[in-house]
Amino acid sequence: MRRIQILDSTLRDGAQAEGVSFSVNDKLNICRALDEFGVDYIEAGNPVSNPKDAEFFRAAGELNLKNAKLCAFGSTRRPGVAPEEDASLCALAASGAPAVTLVGKAWDRQVTEVLGISLEENLELVSSSIAYLASLGLEVIFDAEHFFDGWMANREYTLSVIRSAAHAGASTVTLCDTNGGNLPFEIYMVTKEVVALLDGVNVAIHCHNDTGCAVANSMAGVYGGANQVQGTFIGIGERCGNANLSTIIPNLVIKSAYSCSCNVAQLFDAARHIAEISNVNLPNNRPYIGSSAFAHKGGMHIDAVLKDPSTFEHIDPELVGNKRRLLTSEVSGRSAITPRLQSIAPELTRDSPEIARILAALKESERLGYSYEAAEASLDIMVMKMLGTYRPHFRLVFYKTMGEFPAPPGELSAFASVKIEVDGRTETTAETGAGPVNALDLALRKALRVFYPDIADMKMTDYKVRVLEQNSSTVARVRVLMESCDGQDTWTTVGVSNDVLEASLTALVDAIEFKLSKTDSETATL
Repeated sequence: MRRIQILDSTLRDGAQAEGVSFSVNDKLNICRALDEFGVDYIEAGNPVSNPKDAEFFRAAGELNLKNAKLCAFGSTRRPGVAPEEDASLCALAASGAPAVTLVGKAWDRQVTEVLGISLEENLELVSSSIAYLASLGLEVIFDAEHFFDGWMANREYTLSVIRSAAHAGASTVTLCDTNGGNLPFEIYMVTKEVVALLDGVNVAIHCHNDTGCAVANSMAGVYGGANQVQGTFIGIGERCGNANLSTIIPNLVIKSAYSCSCNVAQLFDAARHIAEISNVNLPNNRPYIGSSAFAHKGGMHIDAVLKDPSTFEHIDPELVGNKRRLLTSEVSGRSAITPRLQSIAPELTRDSPEIARILAALKESERLGYSYEAAEASLDIMVMKMLGTYRPHFRLVFYKTMGEFPAPPGELSAFASVKIEVDGRTETTAETGAGPVNALDLALRKALRVFYPDIADMKMTDYKVRVLEQNSSTVARVRVLMESCDGQDTWTTVGVSNDVLEASLTALVDAIEFKLSKTDSETATL
């Protein structure tokens, strides 16, 4: 088994993604998560580019990383400035990071058109910058920017750049597909040739996803002899993103004959944790880590998976910390719904008459616009109601909302009041919010905290509205999907109505009832 090093650039390349902005505390927490997962290098930012990165490196001493080396990122020295006087190189040296990722030009067009210097002077910038940092005891990883474009345009010059870097003391030279425009067979052939020409120099591959091939290109680079893969943990990055390490790592370890230091069994949890800190929603269909990666909906598919998982799953989901999901919908059969119902009522069997009744009710609900494949918490509540085991924790006596437009400057735009009843006792309260749904959510949970203090742990994390009847104008039926979490678990509920507020309230009540039922179950097992 050839061991492949993993360099994560979530905090540097990933920070260049549109809509992503890390605080210093975010960066520290992501570093801890990446170190726990086991990556070899964490490229954490450029200490000279902005005050936030400079502050991060000052605080990074508290991390006490166990598995990963922290990397500071920077560029080769400026023309006409000695290495020891260059601000960027001095900042890298002072960062406290034991390793440095240094980027330099490898495409002759970039040298003459962007830097405006001669090809020979660029070679001197590369070699003198690396030699200076290496003389300080730093490990230097050289990123050959636009390597593949340079190779196609002027192979001999591009090769001379990476040879100069290796001779000057770089521990690794990185072949960068900076524009993300190359395809796997090109990456494989060029990497294979470069590895043979460099003879013993450690080679890395760094790909962007502009053709949708960043993962495949990275794998091709490894097949061609690269011993290090650079990317971002959940694929975020400038333009179309970077190579997605959450796909590459299991591809290397599970699907190919390579090893790395990462704990692949923690992949699902690590990806979710990093996505949450990054404020990025992971697509459900993301390989390995998506909630739909091992989800089955078709009745015949589910029947086959229950008999032999390998029929529709390429790996055991537990290998990456994920789990199999059998989706319940109008196309589901008894095989699909029975395991879910047995988690609520273990005495049920595939032939129980209750199964047929619930399946018929499910199909009728979906005809009316409900969708339970992504709202399993609402499905559980519907099933308990049909089985007669549902015990509501509260009754909503009334609610009232008011909105104001335009809202006064600095004030919230909506008001909601609610009255609830719990075991004969009532509670009335009111709240303001950023819109009527938010105000209603705040008011309802405020009233319930009087009776159920644990409700304070719960919060809404996602809210989606879909119009179901496109031709019905403003009286169209709408479906609301609401995602909630309590710091440990995440669940989704659904509501349908011609009134978006009523649909939201249905989903909200289900979400709260699911949380309270979960708390009851946890208390009962103690």
